[in-house]
Amino acid sequence: MSKITADSTGSTRLGSTIRRLRRENGLTQARMAERLGISASYLNLIENNQRNVTATLLLKLAEGFGLQLADLAADDDSQLLADLMEMFGDPVFEAHDVRTTDVRDLVSANSGVARAVLALYDAHRKAQSDLTTLAERVSAEDGNPLAIERPDLPADLVSDFLQANSNYFPELEEIAQRVLEDAKLPIGDPFRAMLVHLEQRCGVRVAILPPAARHGTVRRYDPVARTLVLSEMLSPSSRNFQIAQQIGLITASEAINTLLDKAGVSDNEARAVGRGALASYFAGALLMPYEPFLETAKLVRYDIEMLEHHFGTSFEQVCHRLTTMQRPGLKGIPFHMLRVDIAGNISKRFSLSGFRFPRHGGACPRLNVYSAFMTPGQIHVQTSRMPNGSTFFCIASTVRKRGGGFGLPESYYSIGLGCDVAHARDMVYADGIDLDNPAKANPIGTACRICERMDCRQRAFPPIHHRLNIDENVRGLSAYVSPR
Repeated sequence: MSKITADSTGSTRLGSTIRRLRRENGLTQARMAERLGISASYLNLIENNQRNVTATLLLKLAEGFGLQLADLAADDDSQLLADLMEMFGDPVFEAHDVRTTDVRDLVSANSGVARAVLALYDAHRKAQSDLTTLAERVSAEDGNPLAIERPDLPADLVSDFLQANSNYFPELEEIAQRVLEDAKLPIGDPFRAMLVHLEQRCGVRVAILPPAARHGTVRRYDPVARTLVLSEMLSPSSRNFQIAQQIGLITASEAINTLLDKAGVSDNEARAVGRGALASYFAGALLMPYEPFLETAKLVRYDIEMLEHHFGTSFEQVCHRLTTMQRPGLKGIPFHMLRVDIAGNISKRFSLSGFRFPRHGGACPRLNVYSAFMTPGQIHVQTSRMPNGSTFFCIASTVRKRGGGFGLPESYYSIGLGCDVAHARDMVYADGIDLDNPAKANPIGTACRICERMDCRQRAFPPIHHRLNIDENVRGLSAYVSPR
């Protein structure tokens, strides 16, 4: 979720947001201008992003239309612009000279049409993926229809849904708090108390079985027999999380469905993914209660290892929970989080810091979330700077998910957690880091095709913003540009 970013005059551009707000309320420009105490001509300039919205006018908008400032921030179109720029980086658009200014003009003039274009592109990608999958299935020698994975569009839909809600769901926080108090769960060691709660309040018995009994399954719930079976191969933190997730699927089921209904998530696969994601959110809220967790995080200056020990949770669970600290009036650092595998695939992404992740494909190879694989288990620290000058402070570390026994394959992921550099001093990891010197920041981008850094030696694809300048007699840092 993007946030309102002010320029040097303390103002911000929200033209399309204000136009959409006016239309939703059935107001003419003259009528809305009257309510805001400005002229209709000035409002027209604002809606076309030819004038900035001052802080005073921003407050009038919030008060006059019953909004929170966060609601206005949620409609900021900077994420839409980033998604469109990534979209136009697709080779299918190579024949068209689409510039950043062209895309910015489209978003500014009519963000609704811009979103429709993005939706059309997503549908195009899904259709292409479906055709590829079908062709591979037809030509597969073994004829196994399950050999090829289906496109992960439902996961993308759910990721967008979480991002649109700033990864904060007060309804689930409230239910988790009620369960916490009712079950009298001790922080850090809730296992037995959760078992008692499941049996006495939910009528569910829990059994721990050896992996051979349920090969490949770590959790299985039988709603008829009211039995939850867990693998003994789960670590204590994972076991607690699976139990808490099942409590969420039972106790918060109606609230989860309501959230998905309100978001218009109707696809059966997307709803299944969404229920799992929201149940995981509930589990995090139950094991790491909002106020105690935020208080402890600030006390230890966001030392993730100390938070792991205090709450009995894992590195990834703590990082994920940190991204949800967005309660109005009691917020933590606005973090972004990224999870990638060793091949660079992004399987989890949230952003409240303003950091832009690619909608499709891999991220910038200069991010420390990738270099962390070279020294597993260690926390890597990085100050990074986008081409537009935005600077971020990020940490990254690998996590290992065991296969369940000797000879079974293991999974390795890298987790990245970061924030705007303005918040870095609140984190213990920033001690001793020169945060004020831009030259010390690692130059990064969003993804190669939309990155403006022509001097990057790790560029994998040519940019769409610049015409190629290649001299076969001169080799520069990048294969796609020759120094003059």
